[in-house]
Amino acid sequence: MTVALDRMTYSDIRDDGPPSNYLAVIRRMTNEEGSFTVFGQGTLLSQPSLILSFSRLFVAPMLVLLALVTIFAVPRIVNRAIRGISDLARETDEINITHRSHRLAETAVPSEVRPLVRGINSALHRLDQSYGQHQRFILDAAHELRTPVAILQARLDLLASGPERDRLISDCERISALAEQLLDLQRLEADARPFTAVDLVALCRNVAADLAPLAIDEGYDLSFEQNTEQSLIQGDAVSLERAVTNLVQNAIEHAGNQGVIVVRVEPDGVIEVSDDGPGIPEAERERVFEAFYRLKPRERGAGLGLNLVLQIAQRHKGRVSILTSQSGGACFRLALQNGRI
Repeated sequence: MTVALDRMTYSDIRDDGPPSNYLAVIRRMTNEEGSFTVFGQGTLLSQPSLILSFSRLFVAPMLVLLALVTIFAVPRIVNRAIRGISDLARETDEINITHRSHRLAETAVPSEVRPLVRGINSALHRLDQSYGQHQRFILDAAHELRTPVAILQARLDLLASGPERDRLISDCERISALAEQLLDLQRLEADARPFTAVDLVALCRNVAADLAPLAIDEGYDLSFEQNTEQSLIQGDAVSLERAVTNLVQNAIEHAGNQGVIVVRVEPDGVIEVSDDGPGIPEAERERVFEAFYRLKPRERGAGLGLNLVLQIAQRHKGRVSILTSQSGGACFRLALQNGRI
């Protein structure tokens, strides 16, 4: 065998019987140094061992690379994919009754989500149209009510004095007030006059002067107080005057026809209207601002005056709240400091 060793290029030496294990191998090798024969003894790796060795050499690095991609690359990819959805969610916060024309952007969201966005925008468009039709109907109805109510009032004035005439006049006045309040709600949304400098002290003084005869006729004393010389804000003078007027009229109607109604202007754009009446229970203080809500079913009001005050406050980025006055009555606080100059 040693004589023929230099002529062998490839040889496996095994046992002559089962299981025929490897005993040695012979390989003829050639490199830059020349040709030589390698004779080696030992066992070759089994097939599972070869697979395991291959896995260690190739699969393990691939798994490590895949883990790195999962840890670092996948979150970035996912974040970029859902960033548009997050922006879309923030856009929905801008949709409200005063910004009905706002629509969601489709360009920054994944293509899979765009059909949903288009569906939402289509629904918003239909709601906008329906709301516009509803508002036009209310506005037209309120306008149409004014003429027959005026005619009815004129005819009631010709009736002989008596309890029945007084009740009819009261009901007619309620219908007239409802029509005017509906018109006020529509004007507030439709006019959208630009804000100008408004002095709340002068505005509240004028409202108190205008309503003083009505308050006195109903059994009240009406007082105006100012804790600041001037309180300037950026706002709509017409709607703010309507808000203060509604608060005073609400006090006249519900404070028991006795005591003092105080219109007070505080610094930083704060207006308070307080009375000596029975007050408003805390459980009802949020609900009284709902449209058509009344504490007592048989109240004369239509339930829109305080709702209008709330909408005017929101338009000025302010708020209206109900406190308890020093005498135990109601104190409506209209805070407009967000728009102060």
